Amino acid sequence: MDASTPSKRAAAPDRLRALWPLIAGLIRPRRHLLAVGFVLMVVNRLSGLVLPASTKFLIDDIIGHQRHDLLGPLVLAVVLATAVQGATSFTLTQVLSKAAQRLIAELRRTVQAHIGRLPVSYYDANKSGAMVSRIMTDVEGVRNLLGTGLVEFLGGLLTAVFALGILLRISPLLTGVALAFVLAFSLVLRRSFRTVRPIFRTRGKITAEVTGRLTESLSGVRVVKGYHAEAREAAVFAGGVQRLLDNVLQSLTVIAGMSLSGTLFMGAVGAVVMYVGAREIFAGALTLGGFVTFTAFLAFLVAPIFQVVSIGTQLSEALAGLERTREVLRERPEEADPRRTVAISTLRGDVAFDRVRFAYEGGKEVLDEVSFRAAPGTVTALVGPSGAGKSTIIGLVAAFHAPTTGMVRVDGVDLATVQLGAYRTQLGVVLQETFLFDGTIRENVGFARPDASDAQILDACRIARVDEFAERCAQGYDTLVGERGVRLSGGQRQRVSIARALLADPRILILDEATSSLDSESEALIQDGLAHLMRGRTTFVIAHRLSTIRRAEQILVIEEGRIAERGTHEALLAARGRYFELYTRQHGLETSLFLDAGDGDSGVEREPSTAAKPPTDPGDTIRLIHD
Repeated sequence: MDASTPSKRAAAPDRLRALWPLIAGLIRPRRHLLAVGFVLMVVNRLSGLVLPASTKFLIDDIIGHQRHDLLGPLVLAVVLATAVQGATSFTLTQVLSKAAQRLIAELRRTVQAHIGRLPVSYYDANKSGAMVSRIMTDVEGVRNLLGTGLVEFLGGLLTAVFALGILLRISPLLTGVALAFVLAFSLVLRRSFRTVRPIFRTRGKITAEVTGRLTESLSGVRVVKGYHAEAREAAVFAGGVQRLLDNVLQSLTVIAGMSLSGTLFMGAVGAVVMYVGAREIFAGALTLGGFVTFTAFLAFLVAPIFQVVSIGTQLSEALAGLERTREVLRERPEEADPRRTVAISTLRGDVAFDRVRFAYEGGKEVLDEVSFRAAPGTVTALVGPSGAGKSTIIGLVAAFHAPTTGMVRVDGVDLATVQLGAYRTQLGVVLQETFLFDGTIRENVGFARPDASDAQILDACRIARVDEFAERCAQGYDTLVGERGVRLSGGQRQRVSIARALLADPRILILDEATSSLDSESEALIQDGLAHLMRGRTTFVIAHRLSTIRRAEQILVIEEGRIAERGTHEALLAARGRYFELYTRQHGLETSLFLDAGDGDSGVEREPSTAAKPPTDPGDTIRLIHD
């Protein structure tokens, strides 16, 4: 025997125990509703027993003894019991099915809200489509925990208990024979469910992967078409669908095997009961009415076994989905950090990095001993090649990450101890790839402050020059921008983004290559809005076009996670170091034009190891793009 078998057998109960707090948390607020459902179920099952129970009385007493006077009352009792059974079935379906759907909606809201509070690192590690699947698909099976499916199964078990008592009273011998078959079939079902549950869990993972890739493909349709990759994407999706189909077919094979076993079981138990029952009648130990009633109640005893095949697979699927939901809910929200206890009011915007080191999980160190201070109301520009660590510094300022060692201070307070809600309401971000929601211009600008008045929104739009194109549209500020702002040009999207940041009125502003993807005309239109936005705010700029940061109070040249140089634009050019090299390459200027600038005490700080580097090969192209 496989040595791992005992551990595998213990795994299912262990998983169920692990899930029980979540299941109990879902059921506890609805315990009164379930209690009502249980009472209705008991009434429903008892009324359903009236018809088969009346069979023996009808055959042996009314027909056998010609009691015509009892036929009417018996038929009336059966009709009334059937009416009660129908009414309670209808009520159960209405009450529990609707309650199950409300539970699904509530769980979706809970999971979405929880995912929204998770750190950026979780989003980096998981595809958006997979997260959508967790929110929308994994919780679907919960309806089987509260809906009519589970209640029907429990009702079947209750009916089986009642039926067992009646069967034992009619014929202990036949009952013993039937129970032997039921026990044997139960062992078969137990083994089958051990097989099918991992299949359902794998199906959830495959569905999330396929959904994630499909979401990416649809979002990046312009890239797909631009590279004529429709056939390749179709092949990738087809491969995922095939994996999903293989999983479904595998589960159907197991379920079909369970159904086959059930059919063979019914045939075997029916044949044996028929044989033994006939012998009992011949021997005078059982009446004809008793045998007919026994076979009717035997169906009630066996029915829950067949319900296990359908309800059991549904519950297995529900538990697999709940396991995945539990994995998400166990992820720690970023504000759950016990260190984050400091409530801040209005920021001055004094940001300081003190010997900061940072490494992503499982990766090499991205920042190495980074120290600098950004005084309130000043502009700090970050320049350097792709992968140097610029965006990581910005991520630390926005509290998307925390330093591995060292400290980031805001107004003298360790940012790792600051409550994120109050801090981020005073933070503004304008990115290179502007994200707009599929709504109106007004809604996208107002996203920064839901309580802003129309006058405040229009004022922000005027400063950012959104009015120049919005007022030419037929719907004005109520013009729909399309998914991710696809109906607007790059410059128009960026102006909406600037207006949104203006409306937020942040104390700390992050401009992550805000103009690098724009043409010169669009950039010129936006510069005024950016200048107004930056005024009086502590601003961090990741710069692609070095000409846009000439007025920055300090420029940090980042290379390999360290600050290679720092200073003003003029001082860095005079030093003829790394910044000088980057600037002259970008603008096509001859270095000889700056030879008279001198390299004495220029106010530029450089690391010796970086400043001593030989000039880069002139053939080497340095691309200053977003990390």
